[in-house]
Amino acid sequence: MDLKYSAVFLLGLLFSCVAMSGAARILEDTVPSKEEHQPEVPSLPKVELPPFPEVHMPPKPELPKVELPPVPEVHLLPKPELPKVELPPVPEVHMPPKSELPKVELPPKPEMPKVELPPKPEMPTVPVFHFPKPEMPKVELPPMPEMPTVPGIHFLEPDAKP
Repeated sequence: MDLKYSAVFLLGLLFSCVAMSGAARILEDTVPSKEEHQPEVPSLPKVELPPFPEVHMPPKPELPKVELPPVPEVHLLPKPELPKVELPPVPEVHMPPKSELPKVELPPKPEMPKVELPPKPEMPTVPVFHFPKPEMPKVELPPMPEMPTVPGIHFLEPDAKP
């Protein structure tokens, strides 16, 4: 059943891809040039706007100065004394004695017979080869060129570590 649905889905996907590629090809072939598509824009006459009207705001009214009343002093009540609560004593709980479980004797482990292993085979000795070291040719490098100095730039010497 799942195979049927997946086959239908894949066929639908294939047909949609074919349709999209055909539509894209048609759009690419029928694209008009930019010059044909740009219509002439009529020029609009410039309109002069009237000047902004002058607005006269009335002067700010002077508000009376408000005096705040003094903050009243607050007298806190003393902390009330709470009565001491005595808890009843914890009752003693007597647990019955633990019953002892009987000891179970396990049977003795059977002794396993010793198996003799065959002797280890001897590994053949591998001869050691000593190859002569090749002589490397001496290469003479040209002297290092001096770095040009740039006026106005001074590099600080790093501090020596103790």
